[in-house]
Amino acid sequence: MLFGTFDIFYEGHKNFLKQARKFGDYLIVVVARDETVEKVKKRLSQNDESVRRQIVIESNLANKVILGSLENKYKAIEKYKPDVICLGYDQGTFTENLREKLKVFDLADTKIIRLKSYCPEKYKSSKLRK
Repeated sequence: MLFGTFDIFYEGHKNFLKQARKFGDYLIVVVARDETVEKVKKRLSQNDESVRRQIVIESNLANKVILGSLENKYKAIEKYKPDVICLGYDQGTFTENLREKLKVFDLADTKIIRLKSYCPEKYKSSKLRK
């Protein structure tokens, strides 16, 4: 399982999903809701949540693509009980207290893997937006 905004779907995102696929045989991608993006990034995404979700679906790199919950950011973890959670190399949001939350959901054995960056000097959302 992995989480992201996927606003401008580019080579870095494709690589992110490809890396995550190596850690299991079924990949669930949780796409951030518009409201969540605005709260966390202090700006609106360029594409709305349904477009961003559809773009990830069309990449054919995930088995299941869902929208995150507005009420509980851990809801997908609680529901799908992943064996592995992959995080982006620079992902800070959502990572705080993650290990403790996994214990609450009786998922203490779930692995948390920090994925590698993919040419961040060239492929980074903040640079591509400019």
